[in-house]
Amino acid sequence: MFKILIPAVAALGLIAFAAKTQPMAEAASSPVEHSSQAGLGWHVSHEGAMAKLAYGVANSDQLAMMVTCAPGDATAAVYGDVRPTVTPAVALSPMDETRIAVKDSPLRSLVEDGRISVHGEGGVHRVSATAVERRAIAEFLGYCARKQA
Repeated sequence: MFKILIPAVAALGLIAFAAKTQPMAEAASSPVEHSSQAGLGWHVSHEGAMAKLAYGVANSDQLAMMVTCAPGDATAAVYGDVRPTVTPAVALSPMDETRIAVKDSPLRSLVEDGRISVHGEGGVHRVSATAVERRAIAEFLGYCARKQA
């Protein structure tokens, strides 16, 4: 029982921290730069040829969103409790995986503007990235767009 309860409580805590960002209507004039608060931030890692971009607490299982790709992939897989808000809506696979285009994706706006709109159970929110995180995200997207590792 506790093996299920403890991760569930931790996930809810992470969602609560992520939900502290301003909703889109309020954020339009001044989005909150919160990625360094409570240890939340954007982190890039590699596992073999697979690149991973995660928003959550570094070096932990507390992630709100994970984006993965391999070199040459036209799309990246998105997992987690929040997903990028895109138009048109992306397809959800049976494994609860969202696919987004690597080129012209919401992640590009994160690199360019330092903000991304995400949606989850708490509604639509804006998540921001620091200048250092934006460079790491740009490198992640460049890696995904390459034909080889």
